[in-house]
Amino acid sequence: MYKGQSGMWSWLFHRVSGLAMLLFLLIHIVDISMLSFGPTVYNNSILLFDQWEVRLLSLSLIAAVLYHAFNGIRIMLIDFWRKGVKYQKVLFVIAMVLTIALFIPAAYFVMGPVLSWFIHVPVASAGH
Repeated sequence: MYKGQSGMWSWLFHRVSGLAMLLFLLIHIVDISMLSFGPTVYNNSILLFDQWEVRLLSLSLIAAVLYHAFNGIRIMLIDFWRKGVKYQKVLFVIAMVLTIALFIPAAYFVMGPVLSWFIHVPVASAGH
């Protein structure tokens, strides 16, 4: 039994991130199906994606995809590389660091418009 070690957390996060991507796929299918009701219904449904709550969900999807991808590579290395089992904890840390490193700029781009609602950034005029 793992008893809270990196292998258990890796397994749990991998399953949860996979389920999150499956849920997104189902939502995406419903979203795209709105096209069959006409452009007005579709455009109104797309407006939902500009809400900050939905942006947070999009951000969590990005985190899930990044982790799932890097952990999948980790699992392949453990399965097909002789020394993979020996380095599984190091590979877990690498997967987490890569996930976080790529998540931070993604968070800026996804949540940037939301932050502009709260923080006024003056824009310099071109003529002065």
